[in-house]
Amino acid sequence: MGRASSLLIIFLVLGSSFATYNVVTMIRHYGSSEGVAVNDGALFFDPITEMPDHVKNRKTSKVPFHVALTATDAPYNKWQCRVMYYWYKQQKKLPGSEMGGFTRILHSGNPDNLMDEIPTVVVDPLPAGLDRGYIVLNRPWAFVQWLEKTKIEEEYVLMAEPDHIFVRPLPNLAYGGHPAAFPFFYIRPDENEKIIRKFYPEELGPVTNVDPIGNSPVIIRKDLIAKIAPTWMNISLKMKEDPETDKAFGWVLEMYAYAVASALHGVRHILRKDFMLQPPWDLETNKKYIIHYTYGCDYNMKGELTYGKVGEWRFDKRSHLRGPPPKNLPLPPPGVPESVVRLELAY
Repeated sequence: MGRASSLLIIFLVLGSSFATYNVVTMIRHYGSSEGVAVNDGALFFDPITEMPDHVKNRKTSKVPFHVALTATDAPYNKWQCRVMYYWYKQQKKLPGSEMGGFTRILHSGNPDNLMDEIPTVVVDPLPAGLDRGYIVLNRPWAFVQWLEKTKIEEEYVLMAEPDHIFVRPLPNLAYGGHPAAFPFFYIRPDENEKIIRKFYPEELGPVTNVDPIGNSPVIIRKDLIAKIAPTWMNISLKMKEDPETDKAFGWVLEMYAYAVASALHGVRHILRKDFMLQPPWDLETNKKYIIHYTYGCDYNMKGELTYGKVGEWRFDKRSHLRGPPPKNLPLPPPGVPESVVRLELAY
């Protein structure tokens, strides 16, 4: 692979401006006519990992960050954005918060009916067919456009998603050139080295330089994400074009692309597993900041998890593709974990 691989990486990183220009030109041309048992130790990191010693007690003043949320105009996406924005406003005003402004980056190409409710910047989607049905490929392209066309006051950015609910006031967990990220147990560069090496060759360092993360949640200095975003976009497209990579990474391909792009720019993340929790596997919200409700929550009336089987009581965002959950949802049965109760009460 050697020389050919190195030339590819040089093209993707050192030539990222040129590559991005070509994609941008094409897009503008067409445009004119985003073990599971966590509590059994599957997250193999300390709550704070690879944090420089001088960082741990650094706080002397607030360092606000801008919340940037990528979204589509689909009804399913809209109601999640409304809930997310509501809890952002609630937590922002509490002591301990360093949350600054908020932008929904709408990558559907046209304004929608939430423009007056949620601060929004409209950007273009990828040309039809380029995402190959994988809509989250629009996420890195959305950030490239937003960073080019928007000026924000804050020095840092939190990259967030519609299915995030803030449950505590969020401080800035990043420090200087060290962004903060959540380590996902299912992002394993070390177990996918053969594929990772297609995009991150051996001469650049060990595969452990690629953090086990996605792009969200990440708090990062805006000059760093401005450098990483074009490479993240190009790596995402290259991964999707490669059948072996596409098959291996599936729905988390764009997450791997961000991790690889960061490594190509020499950026390592402070890994914070207290950044986020994921019900039903994480049982408590205590000392966590964000609920990520990506999994369905199914229980029998004894409060026992029936994951993989529709429960007598359930909360699953996919049950509400055409609009928000109804008001006055039935409360979970006794025995259901606090994290799931908190999630359901958020509505």
